[in-house]
Amino acid sequence: MTPIGIFDSGYGGLTILKEIRNRLPQYDYLYLGDNARAPYGARSFDIVYDFTLQAVRHLFDAGCRLVILACNTASAKALRSIQQRDLPLIDPERRVLGVIIPTVEALDAISATKHVGVVATPGTIMSHSYRIETAKLFPQISLSEVAAPMWVPIIENGEADGPGADYFVKKYCDEVLAADPLIDTLLLGCTHYPILLPKIRRYMPERVNIIPQGRLVADSLADYLDRHPEMAHSCSKSGTMRFLTTEAPDKFNRLASLFLDSPVEAARITLQ
Repeated sequence: MTPIGIFDSGYGGLTILKEIRNRLPQYDYLYLGDNARAPYGARSFDIVYDFTLQAVRHLFDAGCRLVILACNTASAKALRSIQQRDLPLIDPERRVLGVIIPTVEALDAISATKHVGVVATPGTIMSHSYRIETAKLFPQISLSEVAAPMWVPIIENGEADGPGADYFVKKYCDEVLAADPLIDTLLLGCTHYPILLPKIRRYMPERVNIIPQGRLVADSLADYLDRHPEMAHSCSKSGTMRFLTTEAPDKFNRLASLFLDSPVEAARITLQ
């Protein structure tokens, strides 16, 4: 079996997996969450690179020929190094893709005012990956970046629906609007954030489109596989999903089920 690998530092990548599977249900998927070492958002570039490379190698060893980094921090801090430095040595026929470029590629068609806000983890914001990639593709877009460091802990502690979350959701929404009152698009630059979507909608003006990444990444992957039939043919198609975690499986299963709206059974592994 040669599943498509999906990697995230924690649970957020499950929102990407959910949309990918809805778009491409025929493929097999192997999800790996490095939950024991999450979150990655505040970690250094070197550490994120080391951890991400360990995960990619594990997924390759498990049979994956294509791995999606369903994590903005890993995409921002590790993807390019792995693509340019490691893949030619590991196996030049394998591929590792991220979530930032597929998201940026959709922005120009979505935004009418060409004023876009991004909320993400501190690590993603500090990398300025969204600003850099947007400037390359769409220099006419004005991009405002805001770090929302409390959103992931709120979600992973099961407080996304609680009244305590409202303070921090409103706080970061207000910061985005203060940075640029003209935005008509808010990009959720962390795969956890769709869990907070109902509250985010409450604190953003109706004129602002709020964009989770999952569907954009799924559409981009479908296009990639259409353009690379040799990769599409090499990925197995039995419609299965398997889950790996570096944390206790019972904890992963409980939280992952909330992200996927269905029961999950994971196996525990160690990355090194």
